[in-house]
Amino acid sequence: MSATATTIMNPSQSLILLVDPYSTGCMIGQEISKRGYPLLAVWTKGFAPHMKTHIPESCRDLTYIAQVDDMESWSIEQLISAIATAASNHAVNLGRPKEYYTIVACIAGGEAGVDMADALSERLGLLSNGTQGEFANRRDKKVQVRVYSQCFTAFSSHLLSSSNAFIVYTFQQELVRKTGMRAVRQACGKTFEEVEEFLMSETFPVVLKPTDSAGSDGVKLCHSMAEAKEHFHHLLSVEAVNGGYNTQVLCQEFLSGKEYVVDHVSRNGVHKTMMVWVYDKRPTNGSQFVYFGMLPVDPQSDEAKMLIPYVRGVLDALGMEHGPSHGEVIITKDGPCLVEMNCRAHGGDGNWVPLGRALTGGKYCQIEATAAAYLDEEEFNDIPDMPPSPLKAQGLDIHLVSYSKGKVLSTPGFDVIKKLPSFVWLSPAASIGSEVTYTVDLVTCPGCVILMHDDEKVLQKDVDFIRYLEEINGLFVYETKGESLARPTAATYGLGSTPMAHRKMASIDRPNLLRIMSNDRPMLRGGLMKKFTTVDASKEVVVVVDPYSTGCVIVQEIQSRGYKVIALWTRGFSEEMKMHVPVSCGTITYHKEVTEGDNIGETTRELYSAAGQLRIVACICGGEAGVDAADLISERLMVRTNGTQGMFAKRRDKKVQQELIKAAGLRSVRQAAGNKFSDVEAFLRSEHYPVVLKPTDSAGTDGVKLCHNFTEAKEHFYHLFEVEAVNGGYNTEVLCQEFLKGKEYVVDSASRDGEHKTTAVWVYDKRPANGAAFVYFGMLPIDTASMEAKLLINYTNLVLDALGMKNGASHAEVILTASGPCLVEMNCRAHGGDGNWRSLARALTGGYSQVEACVDAYLDKKSFQSLPKIPPSPAKAFGEEVILVSYAEGYVIGTPGYDAIKALESFVYLETGVTIGCKVERTVDLLTSLGSAILLHEDEEVVKRDVMKIRDMEKNNQLFEFKQSTTLMSATSMINFNDFNIS
Repeated sequence: MSATATTIMNPSQSLILLVDPYSTGCMIGQEISKRGYPLLAVWTKGFAPHMKTHIPESCRDLTYIAQVDDMESWSIEQLISAIATAASNHAVNLGRPKEYYTIVACIAGGEAGVDMADALSERLGLLSNGTQGEFANRRDKKVQVRVYSQCFTAFSSHLLSSSNAFIVYTFQQELVRKTGMRAVRQACGKTFEEVEEFLMSETFPVVLKPTDSAGSDGVKLCHSMAEAKEHFHHLLSVEAVNGGYNTQVLCQEFLSGKEYVVDHVSRNGVHKTMMVWVYDKRPTNGSQFVYFGMLPVDPQSDEAKMLIPYVRGVLDALGMEHGPSHGEVIITKDGPCLVEMNCRAHGGDGNWVPLGRALTGGKYCQIEATAAAYLDEEEFNDIPDMPPSPLKAQGLDIHLVSYSKGKVLSTPGFDVIKKLPSFVWLSPAASIGSEVTYTVDLVTCPGCVILMHDDEKVLQKDVDFIRYLEEINGLFVYETKGESLARPTAATYGLGSTPMAHRKMASIDRPNLLRIMSNDRPMLRGGLMKKFTTVDASKEVVVVVDPYSTGCVIVQEIQSRGYKVIALWTRGFSEEMKMHVPVSCGTITYHKEVTEGDNIGETTRELYSAAGQLRIVACICGGEAGVDAADLISERLMVRTNGTQGMFAKRRDKKVQQELIKAAGLRSVRQAAGNKFSDVEAFLRSEHYPVVLKPTDSAGTDGVKLCHNFTEAKEHFYHLFEVEAVNGGYNTEVLCQEFLKGKEYVVDSASRDGEHKTTAVWVYDKRPANGAAFVYFGMLPIDTASMEAKLLINYTNLVLDALGMKNGASHAEVILTASGPCLVEMNCRAHGGDGNWRSLARALTGGYSQVEACVDAYLDKKSFQSLPKIPPSPAKAFGEEVILVSYAEGYVIGTPGYDAIKALESFVYLETGVTIGCKVERTVDLLTSLGSAILLHEDEEVVKRDVMKIRDMEKNNQLFEFKQSTTLMSATSMINFNDFNIS
């Protein structure tokens, strides 16, 4: 039934056994089949059925004369008998004698088949690596030796009694160490006690993996004893990807250095190097070890000269005399060190094969060499000892990286990649309908691309283009989800991935926020100067309506001038929002607190009663929820007011704002609004998408959404009527607007009797990140002498006139479009964000901000008139607000980045809702932003340097320490691409 190792008969009668032929194993089978040899597939015990379908597209026509499944109860002799029967039956069906086929080779077709292939080939007298002595079960990262008192066997040990046996564990690494070569420090066991001493003595992080894992299966980098113990027990409780359960866990030191793969094919102990590769591994998406590609290494390079003899020594140490192998090696400061030796062909579905052939001059790669090693000794002898130097082609294997997630609607990036000059092969792991997520390991890699070209510049250009496609999320079009376009407010920072009910509480429960303020910056010393504006200030009182966020800062400024303050809370204003007090304000004590009555008369009487002998001299809005009430009550109290006459009664309404400025001849947004969907349906059907939907009376981020199609817009329209607004109450009308393209600016103003003073002009730093198109990275001051500032200031003043905004603070959100400035919305109150920007604004102007200007407008005519129309140019200092962005996700166990930010030379203020125990998500909108930091300094270069430091910490995941989840350390295996479709 079987031929000797040196005898090859007529190929058509010479049967080749492939054990677990999947991935690259199928390509070996195809090469053998092309040479005229029939194949028989042998599937090992418990091999997962879905893995049998793991066939590269190029091998879809591969056929076998028969397939045999090794039954759980069979011995190796019974398996051999079943193989013989299957071969005989096929021969008879062809009209041939039962003895027609002779088995001439038995080859492992994948990781799971290595042990069986060794055992079968040995038992059948074929070329074999054998199962004797220390070389038994060499597939394991350990090598298990069982010595029995009366007998020895190296296969199917579960069939044998172990009552009189003892087990001695050695490892691939120990066999290597015995030769005097560098090996990994490690320990292995089936109980935690067997590895505990090693883990207690080893420096973390350490690597834990199953001893018989394939590719990345179960491999994890553990950063603490607790994490290592948890993963140890986890590995013994879960099914391995190839089927069956892990029986032991290997704990190893973590090797630092570049990772290489050295492919060999051997025959009779002669090892021929097929290729040397190096992995391009980089930190991204919060993971430290993301594979970006695999590049060939010249065999005459210094690295290859170290790696090739080392790996050949490892093969000898492991008794690997025949067949393909690929050793994963890291060049440490002490030289090459084995990660693991895979006693099979290089995986990855053999996608690298066309590149491998081209690199050697188009004649051979590991596939052809494997067939020759088993079937044609003369051909094998003719293969060079190692690839040519220089290599005969330029190329690499790119692992695609996703910086976004979603359900795939189309794959335009794949079509573009296929048209690149250097394109050879694409193996996508995503197709229409697939769920793509951020690439953090090999399992989440969305595919592989093989590129080759004679011109290195063309090749590099194509590589750069693919990386650019990834960065702009050009690989996929996803089923759209709404994106928040609202401006940052302190209430939205650091909410992470908490459930919506908790998010709402977190956004208003200010004591839960971490706030850190610098008190020793030169430009901040001395505090705020008190300004007593009248001799009767102690006898006067100011009403502030809904004083929260920046409203509290205004209250503090009023009180610093000697006035008493009455807090008027509008009906329905939540108790939680009353706690929304910036850290800079400390504890605020009001003269009195009053709740709005059922009508204006009742409210006015309550205010007069609260004032007592004090004279009410002003009524100021303290937050978005108080705008309408402040206008109405100030008018009734006959103090400085914007009034409620005509259309101005609804100036807070975003729809009315656009109608008023349009009537004034100013650029306005195309829009429609209504409380029924039929009111806006015609607009939504005629407008170009995307469009913006928002409540007409929204504050900050409340309900603002970018909708990409009609269905999405309709869904969000109805959603807005179902949810409570962040300031209390429910939305009564929804505004649908065109999506304005251009940079977004904020113009802060303070007005008195229709005279407008610009106190600051800011621009938002918005960029794509984590798959979202509009992530806020910061808010930067704009030089008031710049052309854009001149356009914006003039436009904003005209908008204020059109809205009848004669008194008080305002901040306009404006986009500078191709046709000029266009209002997004006018906020008839002070700039929000807890007034954290105040210290920066004061430094920029040399002593004042919107807060002081607002109070001057109501209480100090002379001081207001002395303020410049616009802030000075150039500014008196440099700085910006940095909105913190996360590129990673996980549960926070440490916040080292906060200490680093506090230590920055330009640091002024940090506010964040992320503390130890919180879960952080990747930042895709304001709800997932981390917080903000205010930076300020006399030297612009210091600010730029410190901003860059923060951005580097974000990119390198240094803001937080996360509780570690699985981090795959192993090199690429076909297991990681088991859903790929070759195209």
